[in-house]
Amino acid sequence: MQEIKCPNCGEIFAVDESGYAQIVRQVRDKEFEKEIRQREKDLEQIRDGELKLARMEQKQEFDRALSAKDAELFERDKTIEQLRERLSGSETQKELAISRAVQEKERELTGKAAEIAELKNRLSNKAAESELREQSLRKQYEDQLRQKDELIGYYKDFKARQSTKMIGESLEQHCLNQFNSLRMTAFPAAYFEKDNDVRTGSKGDFIFRESAEGTEFISIMFEMKNEMDETATKHKNEDFLKELDRDRREKKCEYAVLVSLLEIDNEYYNNGIVDVSYKYEKMYVIRPQFFIPIITLLRNAALGSLTYRRQLEAVRHQQLDILQFEENMNTFKEGFARNYRLASDKFKKAVDEIDKTISSLQKMKDYLLSSENNLRLANNKAEELSIKKLTKGAPAVKEMFDNLKNEGAEKGEGTYERDSQD
Repeated sequence: MQEIKCPNCGEIFAVDESGYAQIVRQVRDKEFEKEIRQREKDLEQIRDGELKLARMEQKQEFDRALSAKDAELFERDKTIEQLRERLSGSETQKELAISRAVQEKERELTGKAAEIAELKNRLSNKAAESELREQSLRKQYEDQLRQKDELIGYYKDFKARQSTKMIGESLEQHCLNQFNSLRMTAFPAAYFEKDNDVRTGSKGDFIFRESAEGTEFISIMFEMKNEMDETATKHKNEDFLKELDRDRREKKCEYAVLVSLLEIDNEYYNNGIVDVSYKYEKMYVIRPQFFIPIITLLRNAALGSLTYRRQLEAVRHQQLDILQFEENMNTFKEGFARNYRLASDKFKKAVDEIDKTISSLQKMKDYLLSSENNLRLANNKAEELSIKKLTKGAPAVKEMFDNLKNEGAEKGEGTYERDSQD
């Protein structure tokens, strides 16, 4: 509920939202009609002032021409009088001179009269031209007022028949129709479509992109905003700038443009293209009539830097190639180092195994040499073995062998003797 105070009695009474909206609309319509009537009066005053000024200029020009002619006639009359005074001595010469002067002056007066008639004719023609121009201006102003009244009536009826959603969609359709009317002539290679990607949770209305030889040089995120005059909660343009900037960054667009009919009475937004990049980078707020001009301005500026973009892209590709080359080189080095390390480890292990084998063979050699020495010593000892040595230190055994020797001697056997000699 809204409270309204009567300016006469001071009584305060409450009305509902619909009644309040109707009262506001009536007041706005009355003020709008009052402003239209005031503008009509101003146009009438401007037209009347221009007509009066034209008439005064024509009259002043005619008066100056008549004054100049009157001055010339006065000088000529004065000259005639002077001639008459000089010819007073000779009546015949005087009459002759006067006659000649009068004839000459009459011829001059006749010529001047013709000039005056011509000036009057020209003045009448100018008056007719002024009248025609006045009628043309009057008709032009009347046509403009009639067109303005028709446009006002059209928009009043148009807004009365639309919902809030239809108003927003009509602005989008208006911009789309404007672009499509120039697409094939001004933007044949451009991309301009609805933003239907909601993977990030938000989206704009339209995205404009254009490329040349595979290099994208311009991209714009568009957002269209409008609302009805009767909407209770009025939005501001600043309410949508933060979300638009986020959509621009998420969709990787270079520029962001808000096409808005909000704050329709704010002169800050009515003067033309508003640059709000002091708050959000590369962002503009425009009215619908500047939709095509903003695309043209940004596109032409981007085309001017296309050569530098291509050079930068070439340098970037070169850097990528160098990085790829370095990456491949590092991969090769790492692989080669790994293989070298593995081979080195295997080679070291093989050398260690060979050293171990050599050490083992050396031990076997030492064992064999030691065995050979022992066998040689055993052989030597076997060759040096005799009964005498065996019985040394064992008298009982020696006695037994001596007995055997004696018995053998008796039998003719010399074995023991030979053994003793050995």
